[in-house]
Amino acid sequence: MIRDARSASRISTSVDPTGSGVICLDPRTMTPSEIYKVMTGIVVPRPIAWVTTRSRQGCTNLAPFSSFTFVSHSPPMLAIGIDAKPNGAGLKDTARNIVDTSEFVVHIADHSLLSPLHASAREYPVGTSEIDALGLATVPSSHIEAPRLRDAPIAVECRLHRCIELGEGPTRLMIGDVLCFHVRDSLLDAGKIDTALLDPISRLAGSNYAAVGRITPR
Repeated sequence: MIRDARSASRISTSVDPTGSGVICLDPRTMTPSEIYKVMTGIVVPRPIAWVTTRSRQGCTNLAPFSSFTFVSHSPPMLAIGIDAKPNGAGLKDTARNIVDTSEFVVHIADHSLLSPLHASAREYPVGTSEIDALGLATVPSSHIEAPRLRDAPIAVECRLHRCIELGEGPTRLMIGDVLCFHVRDSLLDAGKIDTALLDPISRLAGSNYAAVGRITPR
C-alpha cells in the first residue's frame, strides 16, 4: 500500500493479475526520490563502504556508501556507486577526490563504529575533514596517500581502475583495483574472514542499520 496520498495520485500502479496481492509500480511515473526509497528497501541488507580519500590540497574526507560490492577477485576489484550532489551541485567530495587522485580506502566498520559512520554521512562545511570533526584516528596507508582509519577492522587500499557514469545524475561507478587488504588478525580463520566476529554494519531503507543476525551454514 502506498501511504502517501500525493504520491499515490501520480504513480502508475497495477494489480498483479495472478491475484497474489502484488502491486506493480511503474518507475516512469515516479520521481528519483520515490524510486530511491523503493530500491533501497528492496536491495537489503547492503554492505557499507566507509571511504577515506584525500583532496589535491591535502584535506582528508570520509563518507559511507551502501551502493557497494566486489566485482572481480582475479584481479581483486571493488565498486562503489556515488551519486551527484542534490540539485545539480556537482560531484560529492569523495567522487571528486577519487577522480583527481585515483586513490581511496574502503573500510568495513563494525558496530562499535556505528555512531561516527552515521555522522560521517552529514554535510560538512567545505574544507572540513570529517575524520577530524569526528575525532577519528588514522594511520598511513601502505601504497597510497589517502589515510586509513586505525580502528576499522578491515581497510582495503584501492587505485581507480575506471569511472563509469550511469543515469541522469549521473551516478559515478568507481571501480578500484585492490592494492592491499588490511585485516584485523583475530578475524582470519584458515584464510577466511569470520563474519560473526567482524560484526559488520549493513544498511537498510531510510536511516536504519542492521547486524548480520543468524548465520546458516550449508
